[in-house]
This record gives sequence, structure tokens and C-alpha cells, in this order.
Amino acid sequence: MTRIIPHFVGGSLITPKDGRFGDVYDPSTGAVQARVPLASEGEVRRVIDDAAVAQPGWAATNPQKRARVLMRFLDLVHRDMDDLARLLSSEHGKTFDDAKGDIQRGLEVIEFAVGAPHLLKGEFSTEAGTGIDVYSMRQPLGVVAGITPFNFPAMIPLWKAGPAIAAGNAFVLKPSERDPSVPVRLAELFLEAGLPAGVFNVVHGDKEAVDTLLTDDRIKAVGFVGSTPIAEYIYTTATAHGKRAQCFGGAKNHMIVMPDADLEQVADALIGSGYGSAGERCMAISVAVPVGEETADALAAKLTERVAQLKVGPSLADGVDYGPLVSRAAVERVEDYIQQGVDAGATLLADGRGFAVDGHEEGFYLGPTLFDQVTTDMSIYREEIFGPVLVIARAHDYEEALAMASDHEFGNGVAIFTRDGDAARDFTARVNVGMVGVNVPIPVPIAYFTFGGWKKSGFGDLNQHGADAFRFYTKTKTVTSRWPAHGVREGASFVIPTMH
Repeated sequence: MTRIIPHFVGGSLITPKDGRFGDVYDPSTGAVQARVPLASEGEVRRVIDDAAVAQPGWAATNPQKRARVLMRFLDLVHRDMDDLARLLSSEHGKTFDDAKGDIQRGLEVIEFAVGAPHLLKGEFSTEAGTGIDVYSMRQPLGVVAGITPFNFPAMIPLWKAGPAIAAGNAFVLKPSERDPSVPVRLAELFLEAGLPAGVFNVVHGDKEAVDTLLTDDRIKAVGFVGSTPIAEYIYTTATAHGKRAQCFGGAKNHMIVMPDADLEQVADALIGSGYGSAGERCMAISVAVPVGEETADALAAKLTERVAQLKVGPSLADGVDYGPLVSRAAVERVEDYIQQGVDAGATLLADGRGFAVDGHEEGFYLGPTLFDQVTTDMSIYREEIFGPVLVIARAHDYEEALAMASDHEFGNGVAIFTRDGDAARDFTARVNVGMVGVNVPIPVPIAYFTFGGWKKSGFGDLNQHGADAFRFYTKTKTVTSRWPAHGVREGASFVIPTMH
């Protein structure tokens, strides 16, 4: 009998007996390994009911005690790290080590959120006027929601939930229905760590569940990561219903390769950042921009040699560089982009189509693909492919390379590889992209800075993690307080109060 992945609601695992279900695959074999329930509107509203009941008590718990729950949660996840990573690999397809990295990057935000007692402090001014003190306090919003993608089934839920919970909110997570098991296990570990029932909930579903979260008045804020069209939809729908929204979309991350760069280092960085996790990362480098023909020719040769050596196989096999894509539909989509590149006249240096692994012929595999001579009008340059496809788009000079990254409609991440400090400094100041790496191929900021792209990569005023997360998940109340001397009366005043 096929396993059913339960919801986690009010501190309990809930396994529906009927309703709609979706299939959860093992990408390495192509076989269905579980089924996931797709919650109805009524089921989602009942989840919100539980969260709304639990939230006031959690908000009344002092921030230090809330932080201690997060500290215990960290210990429990480290205890179960290998089991969680295997579970993640089995549903997503990323390698075991990459799955551990997924979890660890999520835990780093939990570690930052442990500092909530400091991050939630307000401001205080004495004698702002005669006998008047003014102070501010940060208070939780109430019930908030996260809608998270398949490509980071541990990291992004923890990026969303950690600060939200630390700030005193209750959290409803709608994870991807493609790899939903790890979020449920994380919810169980939060409960084991001492989080009250109902403060962290996991409900599975599709558009019906999402729309319920976006329209229910009790949900005060929504965080999302996924494709740009869905990010725009969630942002506009949530804000139209009076909610805060923080939505991050697609990417087309460039790496500018200057003529003075160490090409061995560059090639290694491009291979890892372009093909790691089968390219299913919003911060993957998908466009290499070598400056000058000599640089481009040398880089193309080095990449071609390295691509031929990549090992693709089952996600839990030893020595695998990357595993399968998440679904058969994902493979077909990427293969269609490869054909579009060929039809547009790009030079195909390595073709990953038709790739198969012995004994796993039904798995969702795609070999590494490399294009050269790609121009900015081609779909493989303009659009996010989200697969193991790296394109080389040559630039004649630095200014052209800078313009390529700056003018693209996506503005998530970018990198420059150079030995010239002046060039790097100029690039970081002028490039129109939200996250920049200097000789760093995947410029994901550490947890106490913020993560967020520009242009079509991000919607909303505040970024993920860092101090912005606590600003997003709290509202500021400002108090002006006066204690007049006993018996002193000044009479009514009809003039606007001023501090003088």
C-alpha cells in the first residue's frame, strides 16, 4: 500500500482518508513512492483555526523562552541530520551531501533567530518633552504563512518559519507537494523541542490551498519563493487582501569572467555552481560572460573538458556530482529549452538529452549541457531554464558584460571573477542586481545579512532572513507616555502637541 504523507496540524499528524491526492516520486527511479493529500479550502481554514488559537499564548511567552525552543530544535535536527538528508534526497533528487547543505543553511537562520530577544528590542527616549517619554515595541503580527518551493524543502521553510516563530507568530507552512516529507519531520522536531501545538503547522496542497491562505483575513503575512509568474500572483493577491507579502521569483545569474581571472578557478566555480543540484537552484550560475574572445575560447575549452567528466547518477549513490531532476515534466521542459537553443543557432558543446543511468532507466536524469555563442535575444539566455544547462554569452569588453547582467529582467544574483580590485569595486557599485559575489560563484549571504533579488526576482520591500525578517514578521507600536505631577492641571488645549 502506498504511503500517505500526513499534514501536521495542532501538534498532530493528520492523514486524510479521502479527498484529492498527488503523487510523490523517487526521482532516481521514476517510481511513485508516496501520495500527498491536497487540502481543500475547508481543511486549510481549520489549520488556520488551530494556529489562531495557539498564537496568543506563544506571543505571551517571553522572547528568551521562545529562543530556548529554537536552541533545542537545533540540537534535534543535528541529531537526525543524516536521516533527514536521506529523506530529502529520496524525494528531491539532490545528492546526500547537498541535502545536508540544504538543511544546514536553514539551521543557520534558526541560529540567527535565537537572537530574537535582542532583535525584538524597541527604542526608548526620555524627556522627549517635559515629563514625556517615548518608546517603541515590536509585536508579532499573529498568524503568518509560508509557501515554499521544491528545490529547497528544508532551507526555505526554516528561513521563513524561524524568524516568524521567534517573533511570537504562529506559522502555517504550505510546502511543495513534490517533496513534502522533510517539512513534516521538521514540524515534529519543533514539537519535540517544546514548541506549543498549533504554533507550527504543515498543510499540503495546490492552488486551492494557496488561494485560501492568500484570502483568509487571519493570515497577516505571506512569504513565497518560486517562479516569477507565481511570485507576482501571490504578491498581488496577498496585498490586495491587506497582507504583507514577501515574494521571490526566478533568476538568470551571470558570472562575469575578466581577462585577468584565474581560469582554472573560474571553470571549477562554474561547474559547481552551474550543475550542482542539477541546476535546480535560484542562485545557480546559468550564464558565463567571458570578456574578450581569448578569454572566451580558453574558458569554453576548460568547461568542455570538465563537463565530460561529470558523474550523474542516483542521488544516494557514492561519487555522484549531481542526481536526477525532480520530475519527468522538469526533464521535458529543460530538453525543450535545449532544442530552442539549437534552433536559435547557439553552439552546443555538450548535449545532455537522452541521458540514462543503468538500472535506473525510468529516473528523471539529464546530462550536463553546455552552450557557446549564445546571444541576448535567445530564450536560453532570457529565460530561467532551471536545469543542468550552462550557457556562454561572450562580451567584447567590461562595459558590455556589466550591461548584460544589469539589463536582464531578473536581478537575483551575479558574480565577477577578477584579480583587479578596481574592477571588482566598480562592478559591485554599478551592477543592477540584488546579491553580488566577488570571486564567489554563489553569493548567498550569511544568515545575519539579508537575501533578496531585484527586478523580476523579488516583490516586496523587505528581504529574507537577517534583520529584515524580524521587521517583516512584526509590527511596531510607539508609546508616548506622560506622568504629570499630582494635582497639576493645565486645562484643555486645542493646539496640536509639539515637543518644545
